Amino acid sequence: MKKYIPYIVILIITVISFFLIQNYGKTKYPNEYYNVYIDEKLIGTIKSEKELDDYIDEVTSHYINVETKEDKYYIYEDGKIKEETANIISSNKKENLSYGEDENGKYVILTTEKGEYINTVYTPSGLRTEKILTYKNKLDSVEDIYKKIQDTKPFTIKGYQFTIKKGDKTKYIYVTNQDIFEKAVNSLIETYVGEDIYSNYLNDTQEEVKTTGSIVENVYIEEEITFKEKQIPINEVIYSDERLLAQYLLFGNEPKTTIYKVGKNEMIEDIALNNKISTKEFLISNPEYKTANSLIKENSEVNIKETNPQLSVVSEQYVIEDKINEYKTTYKYDSNKYVGYTEVIQKGENGLERVSQRIKVVNGSTVYVEPKGKEVLKTSVDKIVLKGDKFIPNVGDLTNWAWPSESGYTNTDGWGWRIHPITGERSFHYGIDIAGTGYNSDVYSANNGTVVVASNRYDFGNYIIVDHNNGYYTLYGHMNKFAKGIKVGTTVAKGQLIGYVGSTGYSTGPHIHFEVWKDCRYCRVSPWSIYR
Repeated sequence: MKKYIPYIVILIITVISFFLIQNYGKTKYPNEYYNVYIDEKLIGTIKSEKELDDYIDEVTSHYINVETKEDKYYIYEDGKIKEETANIISSNKKENLSYGEDENGKYVILTTEKGEYINTVYTPSGLRTEKILTYKNKLDSVEDIYKKIQDTKPFTIKGYQFTIKKGDKTKYIYVTNQDIFEKAVNSLIETYVGEDIYSNYLNDTQEEVKTTGSIVENVYIEEEITFKEKQIPINEVIYSDERLLAQYLLFGNEPKTTIYKVGKNEMIEDIALNNKISTKEFLISNPEYKTANSLIKENSEVNIKETNPQLSVVSEQYVIEDKINEYKTTYKYDSNKYVGYTEVIQKGENGLERVSQRIKVVNGSTVYVEPKGKEVLKTSVDKIVLKGDKFIPNVGDLTNWAWPSESGYTNTDGWGWRIHPITGERSFHYGIDIAGTGYNSDVYSANNGTVVVASNRYDFGNYIIVDHNNGYYTLYGHMNKFAKGIKVGTTVAKGQLIGYVGSTGYSTGPHIHFEVWKDCRYCRVSPWSIYR
């Protein structure tokens, strides 16, 4: 046995040397790999940085076709239609290419009508690779790394972020090009101001007002708007077509359109009221009708679409117009005749006044009126009525109502649905707003009656309610102050001074909020009904 020991030792040394030589060849030089990080968090290790880049390029340059039908977007792929409800940012014809996401979750990129790239998809911010030297051989596939990137942070395209601020509210709009935003905003302005009027304003070609008419002095967006170029995550809504952005700016997200069949003898005002929209909204959705007085045929089909403007388009105008100064009716009382006896002893004649005023209009609604002067073209003649008067008249005459303000009035907001100028919410306006002849001008009782409320409330401000003791009540809101002697229990006559125009409570400027109630308190009816 001893004679074999040298051979055994030699064999062991040979085997050990062989393995050492083999391992030396493998471990002498470490492997050159790449660690992949997102926001400094390691998500895996890959063999080739280029292989990952090539894979990302491949999966983010997948083309599909898009077609628009009934305001919905359809993706055509392999001859099959797949409805896409998110990530579509361009309304193009069927043959055009757009941005979206295919059935496999692969990102596609925006192209022009000719199929040319206008945006490159960039890897997410915070993504980086780092070359490492290691003896380890465990690697991740580029497919797995891509999925981890996609799940952690979205890919981006280069575009512009517009920041819109109003008060404590901020919203963001993303576009591929600055011009898209500017054109969409111009379209919104033209909707509310009028295309020709806005063009003349921009080009300084407005006609001089010689007798009556109006001139636009200023047009602007009320919100503060800033923008910057940035990498935009492709899971955001990114607009590449000014038409789509203009629709969003006017109607907001997911606008709903319904078709309404016009009934017998319905006017545009009736249709708007019945569908909880304003006449302005009706005209926007049905441009073939130019004014609220346009004739509309029975059984015609019209669009009902609520606007939800994302910006406040402000138009400041100087307006000169002739207004009828309706005659006042004054009464003389004969204590020898019973209540109910009436005799017209002088007929009334309307006057005519040329009224100048500066107005502020926001998204089609007048929110502020500043009277600038008036010229009497024809003096009105009061109607004088002799009435029997054997007791103090506190019962209103159902057939004759006085206007609650001085002549030269402007009705700034009417009865019906509207976007509230202060809260921004859709609500029903249960009265009419009357500017009168400006701040501190007179407010009159619309009829004989008894003051049942003379108080202050957060929304009406200083307000009065008169019970006319004939089934009707009237409310006068936002007054600066009450007239001397006006308090709860006071008997007032038709046309009697009860207060002064103000802007207290929820108000955008000096005016009277005038309501009419019938049969019970807060049983509101249109104020126009008592003047017809």
